[in-house]
Amino acid sequence: MSSFEDLNLSKQLLAAIVELGFESPTPIQAEAYSVVHSGKDIVGIAQTGTGKTFAYVLPLLRDLKFSKDIPPKVLILVPTRELVVQVVQQIQSLTKYLNVRVLGVFGGVNINTQRQNLAEGTDILVATPGRLYDLAVNGALLLRNVKKLVIDEVDIMLDEGFRFQLTNIFDLLPKSRQNIMFSATMTEEIDALIDDYFIAPVRISIAISGTPLDNISQTAYPVQNFNTKINLLKFFLADKDEYKKVLVFVSSKSFADRLFTALEEVLGPECDVIHSNKTQNFRLKTVQHFEKGKSRILIATDLMARGLDFEKITHVINFDTPTFPENYMHRIGRTGRATHPGKSILFFTAKEEAAKEDIEALMDYKIPVVEFPEEVEINLELIPEERPKNMMPNPHRNQKLEVKGASFHEKSWKNTKTNQGGSYLRKGKVYTKPKTKGDKIANRKRR
Repeated sequence: MSSFEDLNLSKQLLAAIVELGFESPTPIQAEAYSVVHSGKDIVGIAQTGTGKTFAYVLPLLRDLKFSKDIPPKVLILVPTRELVVQVVQQIQSLTKYLNVRVLGVFGGVNINTQRQNLAEGTDILVATPGRLYDLAVNGALLLRNVKKLVIDEVDIMLDEGFRFQLTNIFDLLPKSRQNIMFSATMTEEIDALIDDYFIAPVRISIAISGTPLDNISQTAYPVQNFNTKINLLKFFLADKDEYKKVLVFVSSKSFADRLFTALEEVLGPECDVIHSNKTQNFRLKTVQHFEKGKSRILIATDLMARGLDFEKITHVINFDTPTFPENYMHRIGRTGRATHPGKSILFFTAKEEAAKEDIEALMDYKIPVVEFPEEVEINLELIPEERPKNMMPNPHRNQKLEVKGASFHEKSWKNTKTNQGGSYLRKGKVYTKPKTKGDKIANRKRR
């Protein structure tokens, strides 16, 4: 399929697509369109960055009819707040010449405001599972009109523990509906979900989970430790012409904050950090800064790897090697979007070499290793997480009992007395039958 005109889209949709600068559909968009349009259940497997959102949004918009109903007809579930915002923005960009109402809801903000927005009505609702379930259970959201259910990035939803909310949401939805699922990977848990709730779904697989995108060039650098990784990263980021828009991925929130502190001293406002411990307003503002080019470097954790969708990212730098090989695929999928070229750089220590080999086994591809630059200083100082456990002093180990000093005194005579249970036990129990049944007061007086 060579152009969007072959998809039999409306003139309004085609005009919006032209304004967005898209010329031809990606493979997942071309293959999924007719299936979604047919109304059949569908499971689409495609890597991050292949245009999955448009793959389900375009046919849904093509079939959506004008309505003044309050409850939504289309429900789209995504794993993160940031992805809710971005999917809403993408739908709005496509419906510029259509009369379609779209609304996003997610946790971390005032639920009463979202209730008011829902009361005004919407055609398409984009939501995170937790907040959607809360709104539905509280009666603020009616799901009786939902004819199309989309679950995007379902694998990360299940990884984050959303299965309970998903199954409860399924029970609240009408039985007669179309189920549309998209994911970058396929797991046994996803298969179980499909078996329970989907009806003879059509499966479309564009790329195997471990297949690297052809338009992403990959390199790897052996690095001694965390602090040396910082020096190497600073060395790369000093070239602003080459590293124009960079995502730096780290394995934990604490590492993200530590790295940001080190880079902020040199790069100042060019660098930002985002992870789940940051407030909602902070996260949204950080995303906007990066999108608009106010910041050049964004440090993120793996959770954000599946919730961010940026254009024209020149480099993805894996500051550490992810333990799970598939996370590497999700990370590098942030660059090389659609047909644009991208670059990925992996830092790995001796301890991380095994994880690197697992990634290469998954991809069936050997990442080219580049020698460590001579210009970069090697910092031998280890951070606490890198130090051997036997080097960490244990203040509670091998402590000798201290001899009591003069400040300690023997117990006073009063405190040496033992509790013998009072006169009741010392004198023996004397029981007198009460005159009347249950006359405990009389019985107590005769003891």
